[in-house]
Amino acid sequence: MTVYARVDSPLDELLLVGEESATAPGGTALVSLSVPGQKGAAVVQDGWRHAPEAFEELAGQLHAYFGGELTRFSVEYAGLSGGGTGSGASTGGTEFQRRVWRALEEIPYGETVTYGQIAERVGSSGAGVRAVGTAIGRNPVLVVRPCHRVIGADGALRGYAGGLDRKERLLGLEGALVP
Repeated sequence: MTVYARVDSPLDELLLVGEESATAPGGTALVSLSVPGQKGAAVVQDGWRHAPEAFEELAGQLHAYFGGELTRFSVEYAGLSGGGTGSGASTGGTEFQRRVWRALEEIPYGETVTYGQIAERVGSSGAGVRAVGTAIGRNPVLVVRPCHRVIGADGALRGYAGGLDRKERLLGLEGALVP
């Protein structure tokens, strides 16, 4: 069953969507984490159950992250084969997108990389930089899978489905803002 909750944050209210899971922390595997006005954000559907209790573990991690006390999330994503946490393959996405999403999870807290560096890491340099940008833009779990840590080759903040102002706030929180 699909469950959802809303959690307050410095970025505005976050919408958490998950699937009930016997193996996930709190019994819920994450499908989506989105912000109001986000490009491609999840929208609550008929038949989904409002279940804040299903996201207590993740809500605690988010509060710790925004409080500067957590630098890496421990989350099970829906659709993982064989279970696991933070392994990059969430429900949906092509194999290429999942490779890019796994690369995002390897970016350390407080650091940034360029789109070109991610393209190299996934074996898609050169013209593949645009494909990497598209895959990053389709990341369904903002904040938790840190696509905000990817910047332009010139050091400028580029694209973020949640808005560049939120990207800037997240990088500022992590001490990774480029002067």
